[in-house]
Amino acid sequence: MESLMIQGAACRCQQFLALCKLRVVSLIVFTAVIGMFLAVPGWPGWTAIWAGTLGIGLVASAAAAFNCLIEQKIDAVMARTRARPLPRGELTSAQALVFAGVLGGSGLFLLYAVVNPLTMWLTLATFVGYAVVYTVLLKPATPQNIVIGGASGAMPPVLGWAAATGEIHHDALLLFLIIFAWTPPHFWALALYRREEYAKAGLPMLPVTHGEAYTRLHVLLYTLLLLAVSLLPVGTGMAGALYLAGAVLLGARFIRYGWALHREYSDALARRTFRYSIWYLAGLFAVMLLDHYFRVPV
Repeated sequence: MESLMIQGAACRCQQFLALCKLRVVSLIVFTAVIGMFLAVPGWPGWTAIWAGTLGIGLVASAAAAFNCLIEQKIDAVMARTRARPLPRGELTSAQALVFAGVLGGSGLFLLYAVVNPLTMWLTLATFVGYAVVYTVLLKPATPQNIVIGGASGAMPPVLGWAAATGEIHHDALLLFLIIFAWTPPHFWALALYRREEYAKAGLPMLPVTHGEAYTRLHVLLYTLLLLAVSLLPVGTGMAGALYLAGAVLLGARFIRYGWALHREYSDALARRTFRYSIWYLAGLFAVMLLDHYFRVPV
């Protein structure tokens, strides 16, 4: 009996954790932490690291849970999301709402009380931007949803920077611009091979409203734009030769994927492009961190 109760509790925990989209949140937290380290010449304070990371992670998880709550009917008709707890009836809407509220409230309180008020307000604005402006207003209304809504997804390094310094620096805005330019080709690669599911769900994603060829061209154009934006830290003196080499190599491969998609499309290639885009962003920020501590002048 006790074993069954433990298994049931573990299963329920897994269901709540599934609302958090932990793979997405892990990338958010990673870029936020990199922002903390880039913000200072040495090491950020221990308080900023643990409290900032935990607070930002909790609020990001709350935003993901709120997204699952709002989109549960859409999730039910899409193959990649129909196994989530809400469409399967494993959790109720009330449980998801309370869970999101507890996570978000705890994270915001931690940021305000332990880190600094600026980080809390910026994180709250990011939550509203993603959970309300993007999920509720933009996503069902315009094929440019991911472009406009990408501003919320680009905020984590700014949040990390604010956690470490208590201010917003122009270098933090460069990190914001990189993720902002990265978001459309990253998400449109996914939308290309999931276009039929988005059409079935009634969402005006770019491949649904403007077709494959138009979307593939814009993936390529945005990879070119991304390479240019990713080189801005070198131009401003924020980064050196190590980052320059990494940004060019990573960006060139992303452009290669974009060009291949543009010339001869396949769902398998779109999947590989989507997967590479995740490794691209993680690799770019990791190289930037290495460059920060082992600077080689250009």
